[in-house]
Amino acid sequence: MAEITRKRAGELLRKLFDILIQNPEGLPAHDALERLATAVQMTSYEAGVYESSGDRRFEKIVRFGTVDCVKAGWLVKQDGKWIVTDEGVTAWKQLTDPEAFYKRATQLYRAWKAKQGGKQVIDVTPDSAKDTDADKSANITFEKAEEEAWSEIEQSLASMNPYEFQQLVADLLVAMGYYPSWIAPPGKDGGVDIIAHPDPLGTQFPRIKVQVKRRVEQKADIDELKAFLAMVGDEDAGIYVSTAGFTRDAATFARTQEKRRITLLNARQLVELWIKFYDKLDSKARARLQLTPIYFLTPTA
Repeated sequence: MAEITRKRAGELLRKLFDILIQNPEGLPAHDALERLATAVQMTSYEAGVYESSGDRRFEKIVRFGTVDCVKAGWLVKQDGKWIVTDEGVTAWKQLTDPEAFYKRATQLYRAWKAKQGGKQVIDVTPDSAKDTDADKSANITFEKAEEEAWSEIEQSLASMNPYEFQQLVADLLVAMGYYPSWIAPPGKDGGVDIIAHPDPLGTQFPRIKVQVKRRVEQKADIDELKAFLAMVGDEDAGIYVSTAGFTRDAATFARTQEKRRITLLNARQLVELWIKFYDKLDSKARARLQLTPIYFLTPTA
């Protein structure tokens, strides 16, 4: 990292924040890095690659800087996406000098790191970052593995036939202890894809009605939720699954319902439940989305 000055690192990070702030719900890490690469003029050093891995130096340089920003509370990395926090937006607006921007991020990172070790912070702005390179490298390896894993899961969900995905949701309900009594066949479903009950005979309440949307980009909006909720009675419980997530208005609408119960599940929440109840899925169900846990030593950086 010796070829990169604090000023240059700050320039790259501020431009990255500029891109992410324009996308307040975040961008996949790969997309954010590619947009940044086209928005800046790389030096010959940045455009070069590491002989050992073939990776472009530019990506590692930026990822190193984002570790500081995460610990500073300016950036969140979740499910392969990078999202700027409100604190990050404030820092980006106030610290317009690139060097000052990155310097403050490293200050906050080192203060955080000192607290983890129970050390008193005396000087948190040394010019050299060599003492943190090993920790940050481990962090980057870990997060890239997470990003790749999540990307593959998303691609698998996106490639499913809509009715296979609908069956996946029904399989999950079975693993959770519910009893699907009806799964919509191909064709118009009248606004409900699955009906399930808390008991085998379907005599107990609440009856569960489920709408399933397997999408890549189009978020479920408030009109779609209203249309679905019209199918949910006062003694029913509604579940709306949208792999692309929900608009802010839709999420607020669902959260503020007082009589009719509705739960929203995006792709992340669906996969988390799939993992939680994976042991209770039968072999046919598991085959729809087969997952294998792989354990890493969680980095401390």
